Amino acid sequence: MQLIPFDDREGFIWMNGKIQIWNQAKVHVLNHGLHYGSCVFEGIRVYDKKIFKFDEHIERLFFSAKILDLDLPYTKEDIKRSTSLIVNKQKINDGYIRPVVWRGSEMMAISAKRGKINVAIAAWSWPSYFSPEQILKGIKMSIAEWKRPPPACAPTDSKAAGLYMICSLSKHKAESLGFDDALMLDYRDYIAEATGANIFFVKKGRLITPKADCFLNGITRKTVIDLSKKIGIEVEEKHIKLDFIKDCDEAFLTGTAVEITPISEIAENIFPKRDVTKRLISEFKNYVVNT
Repeated sequence: MQLIPFDDREGFIWMNGKIQIWNQAKVHVLNHGLHYGSCVFEGIRVYDKKIFKFDEHIERLFFSAKILDLDLPYTKEDIKRSTSLIVNKQKINDGYIRPVVWRGSEMMAISAKRGKINVAIAAWSWPSYFSPEQILKGIKMSIAEWKRPPPACAPTDSKAAGLYMICSLSKHKAESLGFDDALMLDYRDYIAEATGANIFFVKKGRLITPKADCFLNGITRKTVIDLSKKIGIEVEEKHIKLDFIKDCDEAFLTGTAVEITPISEIAENIFPKRDVTKRLISEFKNYVVNT
């Protein structure tokens, strides 16, 4: 199936307080966000016309923007209203929302304090990140060469666009080798996450997930932890070395895009079971419907 380029689709995008025709929502090539990485974004799901974890995502957008010194010219309620507006205008039933904030073209240098802060919100129909076939059999992951940096070297608590550079490089390499994604370690060689999702392991019925001290503590990650505790599954957040996973029974990813996706293989480690993962997928779906 041939994908329609994102700059050549029909519909509308909210941009700087106005509704723009989709393919006319453009920026100049000389903008600070593009050249210097002064850009943050969010990824938000829509299920059955309802925006999932709406408040949490908008809170995180503003939190990320503050870390990158991007002072939004709108309130949180402004952004929520504009997001709802574009979702309705796009007639989204099940889909994805991408709010993005960036520093503009007024200054082209390291220092750009007088650069305008721009905000855009796009939404499109999108049922699943991985294909149903991939989800059913579980995805295969390689080990990334790139590592998550320490908090003193990058704004690791934010959803900053620049942090995804090594994610793209790692995923491209994984796909070129026949894998679906890559497992990233951190600067201490502890397991961190996938290229765009958090990771969980199941060992003897217990959930173990890396401690989120140098990567994004995902909203879906926190939801899965809460759901697990409510149904009596023990959860432990701790630093994990790579050799730990060889004795695990199951593994899965969590994230706004991937939701809960089983992992069948990480490098040479096979995870044949799905019992806990399937239960959590069911619990998550029920939670989405009833939220």
